[in-house]
Amino acid sequence: MFLRNENPVYGAALDVTDAETLGRAAASEVSRFLSYRVGHAATPLVSLPALAAKLGVGAIHIKDEGHRLGLKSFKALGGSYAVIRLVLEEASRRLGRAVDIAELDSGEVLAIAKTMTFACATDGNHGRSVAQGAQLVGASAAIFVHSGVSDERVAAIARFGAEMIRVEGNYDDSVRHAARVAEERGWTIVSDTSWPGYERIPGLVMQGYTAIVTEALAALAEPPTHIFIQSGVGGIAAAVAGHMAVLFGDRRPVFTVVDPARAACLYASAKAGHAVVIPHGEPTVMAMLECYEPSLVAWRILSRVADAFMTVDEEDAIAVMRSLASPLPGDPAIVSGESGGVGLAGLIKAAQDPAIKAALGLNDASRVLLVNTEGATDPLRYQEIVGQSPDTVLAEEKA
Repeated sequence: MFLRNENPVYGAALDVTDAETLGRAAASEVSRFLSYRVGHAATPLVSLPALAAKLGVGAIHIKDEGHRLGLKSFKALGGSYAVIRLVLEEASRRLGRAVDIAELDSGEVLAIAKTMTFACATDGNHGRSVAQGAQLVGASAAIFVHSGVSDERVAAIARFGAEMIRVEGNYDDSVRHAARVAEERGWTIVSDTSWPGYERIPGLVMQGYTAIVTEALAALAEPPTHIFIQSGVGGIAAAVAGHMAVLFGDRRPVFTVVDPARAACLYASAKAGHAVVIPHGEPTVMAMLECYEPSLVAWRILSRVADAFMTVDEEDAIAVMRSLASPLPGDPAIVSGESGGVGLAGLIKAAQDPAIKAALGLNDASRVLLVNTEGATDPLRYQEIVGQSPDTVLAEEKA
């Protein structure tokens, strides 16, 4: 399914708060914070010339977040960044002076962080980021996971010392439960989705994702003409689209949001003209995108600056995982988890449909930017789907 953005606010300027959250100064601050992170390095920007030729576009570049900060996911940029920001803000409040990230390891700041507990609900990747951030600053973490989160993903979060709390139901149920328990216990909820009265912290999470754009633009000879980004609650899509809108204004790339057909809350919102909650249906293989209610902040941004919304099916996501692991001759292999290549699945679907291709203005001069949002965050599941272990694919990539 595909539709152009026909929302009444489409093309309007970003809300002042959103423009500030995703603006140049904020992105520069994210880059500065990352410079203090041990092991930080820009993730690879991978070119797929053979696939670009096959699809009839000028170039395809994929930002491979499977290499991000040891977490194999773009989420490493959001939750941990928000945790660090919140610790520094609390330290500034208690100490009565501005406290910068350079002081993060000081005794005064560590003593304050030790008194704080950060909580969130997660499908897997965001929870690892929050838990990692808490561990970095010496705080506690309580991570809520719904019944569909695999034991392997739960174990990956627990390795950071987080308290793991199982919740019956789906992701949206776990979000509500986490918020309720955090309020009762005085914990700080660090969610990657937003709701009425709770927007600033999800905004910080999204702000962390601007590093993807900063790094990509630094590595590209020319800005992209088109971007396809997958979406769950909408955080990364809104962060990339919003930041691009700030940087390029009316000359921004054509931006398409890609949803799983079985959890298409942003597509449904675009169709309705307002944020909607969709009914829970059959689970999707795109586990990190299985969300039935959009983030209100993300929707506010995307309703203005996304150009189109589309969905992809289960077989599309699986096919992309396999094709990235065994690429066309001349293209490098990429390890992409169940949700990682959904933007590429959207591009393939668009390029093969003459009507969609024309609507988006895709042609042999188009420069397409995509984000592989995760590597094999569940290696066993990856091998089941792809038929190769992620280590085998990575070895081929390096060969």
